[in-house]
Amino acid sequence: MKSWANSGLGRDLHLDLAAPAGGRTSGVRAALVSALRESIRSGRLVAGTTLPPSRALALDLGVARNTVAEAYSELVAEGWLTARQGSGTRVADRARETAHRAQTRSASAPRPAWSLLPGSPDVAEFPRAAWMASARRALTAAPHDAFGPGDPRGRPELRRAVAEYLARARGVRTDPDRIVVSASSGHGLWLLARAVQGPVAVEGYGLHFHRELLGDAGAVTVPLHLDAHGAQPPDATGTRLSAALLTPAHQFPTGGPLHPSRRTAFVEWARTTGGIVIEDDYDGEFRYDRQPVGALQGLAPEQVAYLGTVSKTLSPAIRVGWMVLPEHVIDDVLAVKGVYERWVSATDQLTLADFIERGAFDRHVRRMRTLYRRRRDTLVETLAARSPHVHVTGIAAGLHAVLELPAGTEAATVGRAAGLGLAVEGLRTFRHPDGPADRPDGLVVGYSTPSSARFAATLDALCRALPTP
Repeated sequence: MKSWANSGLGRDLHLDLAAPAGGRTSGVRAALVSALRESIRSGRLVAGTTLPPSRALALDLGVARNTVAEAYSELVAEGWLTARQGSGTRVADRARETAHRAQTRSASAPRPAWSLLPGSPDVAEFPRAAWMASARRALTAAPHDAFGPGDPRGRPELRRAVAEYLARARGVRTDPDRIVVSASSGHGLWLLARAVQGPVAVEGYGLHFHRELLGDAGAVTVPLHLDAHGAQPPDATGTRLSAALLTPAHQFPTGGPLHPSRRTAFVEWARTTGGIVIEDDYDGEFRYDRQPVGALQGLAPEQVAYLGTVSKTLSPAIRVGWMVLPEHVIDDVLAVKGVYERWVSATDQLTLADFIERGAFDRHVRRMRTLYRRRRDTLVETLAARSPHVHVTGIAAGLHAVLELPAGTEAATVGRAAGLGLAVEGLRTFRHPDGPADRPDGLVVGYSTPSSARFAATLDALCRALPTP
């Protein structure tokens, strides 16, 4: 018995029909009913889907038309299908509800109603119209080779656009030949760790998934102490390190730029030891109450590898990032990445290149900088009014704030927030396991994450979760 049918709309329909013993008509009908019911229950056939006419489905499956008609009638009677004169046989809305209940039962935990998790932009603000216009122009003008195996360095159009933007907006000293496109800053970090090989110094408080990526790449991580000036450089005469990973524009999660004297000291450490500084330009585009802080890479292009991405400026769904590399590591990174581009879509690269060159990227960043500053101000004002005992830090730039809590209350506050349907992370989540727990209890609040429509309700949930004086 055939298992493929045409839906009547030019679309294939797969039904897993178990062959009945002896080919009995009742057995064929039962198999068809079971196959359709399971396709609807699992969500493969969604509510509103039009099924083939009984004559067409019978012909495609090699069964009698009455067998299909009777199967349809049985499922209509059960509420899985609807049949109306002139509109054909369709999957009923009840099926949508049944599938939803099945998915709900299978979920391991309820999804939070609100989120203040850091590291994400407001995805509702993605510039769809401008991005679509860039995609249309990019695809129209794309050379034929854009649709073949790609250069592992990335599309030349994007590397030129990124080089110009970084030089102008972030003070990076580069040219397109020193840029290698990656799928994200995390992907770039993994490639670099594989290329340079050896222990990597990281900030004592930092992104835990960065430490996981480094571990996956075979690197041991060594925590660096943090103080009011940022990370302290490692001892040049101590453990031999291949690299030091920093967030110098806006330290994550504690906030604040790396002090100029520390910038100089890290560059000198790299020159002395032969290691490299890996600069994650975290939140570099977003500053509010201070002058812009240029990229550390501008001080020493041969000692600093610069990582950037559009994950927080545009969307984490646009899987495009970049590395600006010292000359001596480019070939090693490309050897790890592979002989052709298998990570980043060429069409997304071309679209982003057009988006940058047309000025749309700058306009979007300026608009979001204004929006996020208002969000930050609203957060500070709300806490001052409802939780004045909570101290807010790290807010001169970036997309998150640190809320200092009374000693011993962090875990309970995170748990209380979860009970209210609010996802938020405690500061200790970001501490290196081997680093000192020398920071007060706190929450890391990503105020860029909620949509504007949900921001007030999210802040209300946050205030209800915070400990009382």
